[in-house]
Amino acid sequence: MVQIKGHMGPTAFKAWSSKAITLLGMSGSGKTTLASKLPRDTWFHYSGDYRIGTRYLDEPILDNIKREAMKVPFLADLLRSDSMYICHNITINNLTPIASFLGMIGDPELGGLSVAEFKRRQVLHRSAEIAAMYDVREFIQKSSQTYGYPNFINDAGGSLCELDEPDVIRQLAEDTLILYLKPSEALLNQIIERSLMAPKPMYYQESFLDHVLPLYLAENNLDGPEQIDPGEYFRWMFPLLVEHRLPLYEAIAQEYGVVVEADRVDDIKGEDDFLELVATGLG
Repeated sequence: MVQIKGHMGPTAFKAWSSKAITLLGMSGSGKTTLASKLPRDTWFHYSGDYRIGTRYLDEPILDNIKREAMKVPFLADLLRSDSMYICHNITINNLTPIASFLGMIGDPELGGLSVAEFKRRQVLHRSAEIAAMYDVREFIQKSSQTYGYPNFINDAGGSLCELDEPDVIRQLAEDTLILYLKPSEALLNQIIERSLMAPKPMYYQESFLDHVLPLYLAENNLDGPEQIDPGEYFRWMFPLLVEHRLPLYEAIAQEYGVVVEADRVDDIKGEDDFLELVATGLG
């Protein structure tokens, strides 16, 4: 398949016997919620974040946890003597270990990372996300040929637009219909409010960081990143990140995908509603 959007209208989509769709949009726009509403016996749910955490960042995540455990003498003795082992429990609905690994810039006494260490982890995440998205092609085949699923949904991470890797998007557009869940202004405000209440580490472009970090330091009269309160920096930065990401989503959707209203996700009750939503976008 090559650029599915250019060869498919609503009727052709509904007649498409083995549907493959990539969900694009901000974290909180309803991608995972929407995917979970599809029948589990006919739709293979591929979570990009789950693949990142369990395949490509598995060892770095565990190493990070072990480093923290080694700060506790009781646990350190048990780890050194191989009397215990540590594993994470990443699931599609629990991605906390990935966020904990990414961390946030700031005062180490408040759990913050240095800029150098933060950037190192960001580079690892970018490579992992690129690999996970390239894996979609293989998993479409595997889900059908090995597991017998007729349909495939790629629940991509909110940072897909940040990768600056055109070949990734092109391959996804060849293999799947890219569906952008575009939030209304009201939903966007809700997403921002929820994120400000519970700051969560995330991946974003290094160029964006290099632009906003000096602004924050100057605005708050700080001498360096080690003086930053990680949570406060996130609350200041996140609205700017949203503003930065929106045109990136739009550009992907305009060239390769279709746009639907993210606000309609709550009204989706099952597969028929979902297919009608997609068909509306194609129309």
